[in-house]
Amino acid sequence: MSAPSDITAPPEARRLSRGEFIALMGTIFATVAFSIDAMLPALPEIAGELTPEDANRAQLILTSFVLGMGLGTLIAGPLSDALGRKRVILLGAALYVLGACLALVAPSLELLLAARLLQGLGAAGPRVVALAMVRDLYSGRAMAQIVSYAMLIFTLFPAVAPLIGAAIIAGFGWRSIFVAFLVFSVVSVGWLTIRQPETLPPVARRPLAVSRLLADARDALSHRQMQFSIVVQTLIFTALFGSLSSIQQVFDQTYGRAESFPLWFALIALLASPAAPLNGVLVMRHGMRSMIRGALWLSAGSAFVTALWLGLIAGPGGGFPVYFLWAVTVFASAAFTIGNLNALALEPLGHIAGMASSIMGSLATVGGAIGGAMIGQLYDGTAVPVALGVGISLSLAGLIMIRMPREGVDA
Repeated sequence: MSAPSDITAPPEARRLSRGEFIALMGTIFATVAFSIDAMLPALPEIAGELTPEDANRAQLILTSFVLGMGLGTLIAGPLSDALGRKRVILLGAALYVLGACLALVAPSLELLLAARLLQGLGAAGPRVVALAMVRDLYSGRAMAQIVSYAMLIFTLFPAVAPLIGAAIIAGFGWRSIFVAFLVFSVVSVGWLTIRQPETLPPVARRPLAVSRLLADARDALSHRQMQFSIVVQTLIFTALFGSLSSIQQVFDQTYGRAESFPLWFALIALLASPAAPLNGVLVMRHGMRSMIRGALWLSAGSAFVTALWLGLIAGPGGGFPVYFLWAVTVFASAAFTIGNLNALALEPLGHIAGMASSIMGSLATVGGAIGGAMIGQLYDGTAVPVALGVGISLSLAGLIMIRMPREGVDA
């Protein structure tokens, strides 16, 4: 199905082939994955250098970035509705690069967290505006399919990000990772600048006025499909960020696999990666709601089984295969849910896709960052409390999906 905005889109907005467009959007989305996952091998060194008294605080390197991204998401979408998609992506990239430069020289954990917050604010531009670009050109199940294929790149990138991070740390120290972030941003945004025409023509833009912004926000939040999608995505992000923020410590402190962690993490990402294209095929047949519900209940069940196995059967330091397989299901469930939820929420809101994606992305990401940080801080030397927290979060999301209203004809 074509998006309503296709009627007013300039002819050159369709210049990119579908394959290149998916690859470009996937690379833009991967900025977030790279910014988080490449930091994982650095957490032990950061903890030892900047917060030796409390190693768990090093997790905040990840959640501060996510928090900044959530806050920036609230601004990026409305700006893109008024100024155009590409201009806001470039502004966000500039802020992201500035944050990387500041993190490179930050002398304390507090200043490093502030720099990561700034990086997250900048990453919000490419993240949310790329999604609005997809909505400019596609809608409904077609949009869900495009996002699913783009998410394949997003889910494959974690397979190499920790390896890249580990190699950089070994050769140049953990601070030089921020140079890699800078280079990646320049390359990905440069590709978009050169190849992708603007998808929102001037005639379709909305004035950047407070009254209009408030009206658009009320319009977006008046849809119950949007309201439910925000809550469900917040709970999914809580589970995802909670498991991700503690995963390096589990491999290191619980299972003594710190040196091989990048390889194990790569294997997790590779095993989870088929979920994205599989969702792209199945969502056209079964619809978004069915895919989301099934993934939530399966992932919640696996979390509770993992907690019981590790806590009652395996014992301290045991059950590594069970934990490993559970980590795969957590990443896979994101591919079956997040893209579908975005498409579901934006189905009736194509006329304000930037504002709607901003509100949903901001509230869900900020809420998920806070909830995920709380779950991550529960780490006590075993993965049991983390798995329980993830299971509870996903179970609540599944219960809410049962009551999800239907406002889109193709949902």
